[in-house]
Amino acid sequence: MGILRNFIADSRFKTDDLPAFKIKLFFEGAQRRGNLEKYAILLFLSTAIATYGVIGDSVATVIGAMIIAPLMRPIMATTAGLVMGDMKRAGRSLGMVIISVVCVIGVAWILAELSIVTVPVISFQNNSQIVGRVSPRMIDLYAALWSGAAAAFAMSREDVADSLPGAAIAIALVPPLCVVGIGLAEGQWNAAGGALLLFLTNFLSILLAGGAVLALLGLNKAAVKGSEGHTRRNAYILVALAIVLVIIPLGTTTIGIFQQRLMEKETVQLAYQWVAEKDYSIRRIQVIEDQVTLEIYGTGERPVLSELGDQLSALVDRPIKLRMFIVPAEQEEYKPMLE
Repeated sequence: MGILRNFIADSRFKTDDLPAFKIKLFFEGAQRRGNLEKYAILLFLSTAIATYGVIGDSVATVIGAMIIAPLMRPIMATTAGLVMGDMKRAGRSLGMVIISVVCVIGVAWILAELSIVTVPVISFQNNSQIVGRVSPRMIDLYAALWSGAAAAFAMSREDVADSLPGAAIAIALVPPLCVVGIGLAEGQWNAAGGALLLFLTNFLSILLAGGAVLALLGLNKAAVKGSEGHTRRNAYILVALAIVLVIIPLGTTTIGIFQQRLMEKETVQLAYQWVAEKDYSIRRIQVIEDQVTLEIYGTGERPVLSELGDQLSALVDRPIKLRMFIVPAEQEEYKPMLE
């Protein structure tokens, strides 16, 4: 603890640090127009790259978009404004965040509509870049809080600023918004809502955890001017309440995913037991929500699929769709048996 205390003491903000810190975060002064132009260009480019990366299910492309995405700056500026008690700066920065969010979603929507020429169908079930962002869980909140803290620390210190791209990758902001735009373009409202929830989770985590780190480093005390302490405190109470509201759908999604995984595990165990009784073996089994696909091989009397269907439906207390492919041990050809 002594080492940590000394480290925090050495890293604390001083009044002399504020001018450079404000220039880094806030779009102000003589360079305001130039900085806004560069911000707009980078935001558009990162949105285009992320949108096509998501549509093409390319991890590397999406990561590249995360690195150049500038959305972290106004969000962190909002956090810094709240910590310093400068509500005018915080409000302007928040307004910039809202405008940026609308623009990213709109551009992604348009690009998704235009991409229909080359990609007629966008899969919302098999595309890993979409699937990973439409059902946020509590674990995403935990990761976002720590990432927000890391981003604030990296932003506050020049000697660790090189770590900021890593924090930007860990707490993705533009890709979830691109998924929102793609979902709206494809009429996938649930997917769009889930991706928007992920963005809100990341955004609020930066405000809360990032603000806590900046306050711990003494940014509020170093600020020469600012609003009263109770105004700042009330602002963070609102952020904390917003996170509590976000936790409700995150918790619901987490419980749903846990129940689905439990159902999948029980389904697989029952399928293996049922096939073993028929002198067949499972070559492949796939469980996607309420649909089970089996690929089995062996000899002897062909198993009656309805038997397994009745057992599975009784197990999960709802209808299960079954699809089975039989490969006789002495043959290579597939013999499908459908429900």
